[in-house]
Amino acid sequence: MIRIIFTVCFLFCFVAHSTGQSKEDSLVIFDYSETRKFNIGGIDVVGAEQRDRNAIKSIAGLREGKQIQIPGDDIPKAIKALWKLKLFEDVQILQKNLEGDLIFLEIFLRERPTLSRYSIRGVKKSRHEEITEIIDRIANKGSIVTDDVKNLCILKIKELFRNKGFLDTEVDIEEILEETENTVRLVFNIEKNEKVKIANIEFTGNSEVRDGKLRKQLKNTKRKKAFFKKSKFLDKDYKEDKKNLITYYNNNGFRDATIVKDSIWRDDNGELNIRINVDEGDRYYFRNITWKGNSKYTDEQLNNVLGIVRGDLYDPDLLEKRLRFSLDGRDISSLYLDDGYLGFTADPVEIAIVNDSVDLEMQIFEGPQFTVDNVLIKGNDRTHEHVIRRELRTTPGKKFSRSDIIRSQREIMNLGYFNPENLDIQTPVNQNNGTVDIEYTVEERPSDQLELSAGYGGQTSGLIGTLGVTFNNFSIRNIRDKSTWSPLPQGDGQKLSLRAQSNSRFFKSFNFSFTEPWLGGKRSNAFTVGAVLSSFNYETLGLGSLTILRGFAGLGTQLQWPDDFFSSSTTLTLESIRLNDYTRGDFFVDQVAIDQGYFKNFSIRQVFSRSSVNEPIFPRRGSRISLSIQLTPPYSLFRSDNYWLLSDEEAGIIIDEAQRERGPGNPLTQREIDRLIFVEESARKFEWLEYHKWRFDGEWYFNLVDKFVLTANAKIAYVGAYNNDIGVSPFERFEVGGDGISNQNVGITGRDIIALRGYDVFDLEQNINNNGGATVFNKYTLELRYPLSLNPSSTIYFHTFAQGGNSWGSFRDFNPFDMKRSAGFGMRVFLPMFGLLGFDYGFGFDKATDNYGKFNIIIGFEPD
Repeated sequence: MIRIIFTVCFLFCFVAHSTGQSKEDSLVIFDYSETRKFNIGGIDVVGAEQRDRNAIKSIAGLREGKQIQIPGDDIPKAIKALWKLKLFEDVQILQKNLEGDLIFLEIFLRERPTLSRYSIRGVKKSRHEEITEIIDRIANKGSIVTDDVKNLCILKIKELFRNKGFLDTEVDIEEILEETENTVRLVFNIEKNEKVKIANIEFTGNSEVRDGKLRKQLKNTKRKKAFFKKSKFLDKDYKEDKKNLITYYNNNGFRDATIVKDSIWRDDNGELNIRINVDEGDRYYFRNITWKGNSKYTDEQLNNVLGIVRGDLYDPDLLEKRLRFSLDGRDISSLYLDDGYLGFTADPVEIAIVNDSVDLEMQIFEGPQFTVDNVLIKGNDRTHEHVIRRELRTTPGKKFSRSDIIRSQREIMNLGYFNPENLDIQTPVNQNNGTVDIEYTVEERPSDQLELSAGYGGQTSGLIGTLGVTFNNFSIRNIRDKSTWSPLPQGDGQKLSLRAQSNSRFFKSFNFSFTEPWLGGKRSNAFTVGAVLSSFNYETLGLGSLTILRGFAGLGTQLQWPDDFFSSSTTLTLESIRLNDYTRGDFFVDQVAIDQGYFKNFSIRQVFSRSSVNEPIFPRRGSRISLSIQLTPPYSLFRSDNYWLLSDEEAGIIIDEAQRERGPGNPLTQREIDRLIFVEESARKFEWLEYHKWRFDGEWYFNLVDKFVLTANAKIAYVGAYNNDIGVSPFERFEVGGDGISNQNVGITGRDIIALRGYDVFDLEQNINNNGGATVFNKYTLELRYPLSLNPSSTIYFHTFAQGGNSWGSFRDFNPFDMKRSAGFGMRVFLPMFGLLGFDYGFGFDKATDNYGKFNIIIGFEPD
């Protein structure tokens, strides 16, 4: 009888737990009237080959010697405990033998299959990486495959595609048994279907603000008609956009505005429609503003900084900026935080609302003044600490100043040695001492640049090659310390630049420059020396030769007036230019080509500039403005009149020498004689070049919305003569047009090359008809930039531009509104090792030819 009852009990347990029935259900079916207690004599575990048998017994709560009651709760509880592990497809506990009061049990288990591998079908391979990343986080090779695991994979994959606008994505997982025992392969069949777009967004309840204005406040939730933004629905973004909508209302005086309800539905085409019902409420205005707790500054002083008066529109965002932080520095917090009041707080409290007016009480806590104790620098494993520390405006013992920290941050970024995205500044406070430490944590990034290019210039130029290296964090004093070499000694912030360019036919150029940014080590005095040797040898082509040797030295310093964004730079240059039968026609005097002579150019160049840009590679705000004046001594004012004229004897010698070279049977014409005399007299006239050269450059950066940056640029320059009888020098002129790179070899011959996108050099009248270059030019540019990557290892941005410029032979012909206009688009990529790369496609509107479009490649530097 007992054996029959025991068998029935075990059959019940097996059926109940293998079919998922509960104990309560079984009690309805079976009635056990007799119970008996047994001691467990032994337990065998069958089927769990990969599991610890002792662990299984422990989890089941069964052990040898334990007394159990049959029927009772012990066996069902053990089965439930093992079933909850979700490791087994089948769980049974059976009677193996019965000896008196001893019972021997068998735990029979069938393990769930494990994952051997998986594959993905239905989507492009470009999507596989992110799907694989999701699956690997949930199911690894060798892990148990359960329904929960498969369902979680389906959920996360659908979530991935929903975040891309594919709301109807379907995912099915197919299990395929492998040859290896108890292993399966999973096949993820993904059907993402069409992207669900937003057909329309409509508003109800709004009377003061039109629908179009409200739609613009939904930054990420856009209709399919919207430009620049893809139409897709993301629940997280939608919730954020609804907050933006209310914030917009609040900032326009509607402090009580709320969203009453919103509805989202699918139309017959499967597209989304959104309806938002708003309650605008009344529009409010500021009335009385009072101050409480201020002792450092009077109410009048604080009101002047706040800049909000009675009757102004109630704008919490403006109020917050004027209290906490404004980009222009006009806020109450800056007033206190720049004077050491680190614990300063200001809380606006609405004390009365009367009709449409709000009264505010500004509750201020000034606290004590803090001074800077320690200034710590971390993370600079290559750059020496003094290079960073000399740029800081925060020094021990000085009053704490937030503006000093912001300026220090800007100066560190402008060094170009560190990742601006990871620059961290902490200010731990010691309340007891009234001091604050400032910790700057930097992350080094590559700053050296390599220029390496090669090309073929046709039969005339042959193979063209350029090799240049710039070490922006060089160190002379570490030359003997091999541990600092990478590949040259570094760490002191000095700049060493070497560049060589040549072709296989006629041209070679060598450049060297060295800059010590802190000459003497106590002030920002940038000392620069350099030299350039350029040679054009066209003698094999019968066009003569040109050689230029230039040496220069400059000293730049930071100014304190009008503010410390200003700097001054003075450069002395000595240049020799030698022409030997140079008949390429680059230099002209009164439209006569100068092909002979030895010219010397000694000049001093003074530059006053102001730069407040926040980041040198991709500026988002600030400006750069510079005014330069380049002067030579006015030699002609100290010499006799017409000193350049040849005497009859000198003229005769020149004519006789030219006639001997020509030969006796071919006499010189009078025109040729006149030209010989003119060229020789011009060589005497300009033996020592004299001129005065003026130039203004301005760049302004505005962060419009999101990452869009508007750049405005203006350039204007003029070169003049001291003596009208002498005239303007044939050198130091301007050439406007071209890409500013392929014609750089002309710049070596004494011209400033000004790029004009969309135009070739000879599309401008001033560059033809033997003019020899312009004496006046202007150029204006507007660019809209958007970055794809601000990663310091590869900064990438696209831009569109509108540009206009022109050049003139004399100042009397100058017309700033007569411009050659162009527009287009381009891209820039900045790689730390290779510098700037990019392209421009410009469309010139005022070209004489029908070939309006022009494509330019940018390599190494941004053209002027």
